Amino acid sequence: MHKQHGYIELKSLQPQISEPHNTTSGDQRNKADLPVKMTVKKLDFYYGNSQALYDISLDVQRNRVTALIGPSGCGKSTFLRTLNRMNDTILGTRLEGTVKLDEVDIYQDVKDVSVIRRRVGMVFQKSNPFPKSIFENVAYGLKVNGVTDKRVISEAVENTLKRAFLWDEVKDKLQHSAFMLSGGQQQRLCIARALAVRPEVLLMDEPASSLDPLSTSKIENLIGELKKNYTIVIVTHNMQQAARVSDSTGFFYEGRLIEYGSTKQIFTNPTEKKTEDYITGRFG
Repeated sequence: MHKQHGYIELKSLQPQISEPHNTTSGDQRNKADLPVKMTVKKLDFYYGNSQALYDISLDVQRNRVTALIGPSGCGKSTFLRTLNRMNDTILGTRLEGTVKLDEVDIYQDVKDVSVIRRRVGMVFQKSNPFPKSIFENVAYGLKVNGVTDKRVISEAVENTLKRAFLWDEVKDKLQHSAFMLSGGQQQRLCIARALAVRPEVLLMDEPASSLDPLSTSKIENLIGELKKNYTIVIVTHNMQQAARVSDSTGFFYEGRLIEYGSTKQIFTNPTEKKTEDYITGRFG
């Protein structure tokens, strides 16, 4: 495939895509054999009478990064929010089909949605620290979930900030306002806040879209480390970012999942013409 009219050549992305590294020493399993953490089947989603998602089916594999790409308004973020029932907060929405977390249908079998949101955390596009201290931002979820032991909370805050690669930058400023942090630090603080309640899945909606290149690099490196212990689904408009951080990629267009597969395959040898056109910059 050749570069034409400013289009991106598919092969230009290939060197930046690394094969998924194993999370278990000596693990030589093929990707197809990896355990599935979440399963979506025949999902349709509606805002009132308007259908936003059509017949979406895919598996999200454990301890892997799944990227969702596609043009603005194609349904990526709407789909992401179905994975922890965040769309429930919008009046008039309706979902058909199934979303399973470890074989449990989160819409049919779970009455307390807070249970799902503890297990499936979310980080939003714009960093949204609470108007509290750095310490209290991270401790908030623990306290809401009934943890009262100050020693346990302090240890959890420190450990979580370390997992978010933020501890060394804030350990002497824990009682300062979270708003004193830079944009990139605030986003890592929000990731730490999500991790504090020990979720199993982390959803990230354009987590680096408003950050400078250095902060973006730190977020991407963090994602690479976090997948050792968490299953991650990320929405991104940045195809280079998807190529760098993800193991699997799904291409959405007009509310439909056009193609889903390994990131290497999607970016270098897509099976659908529409996927190829989007990857190469012919639209979007």
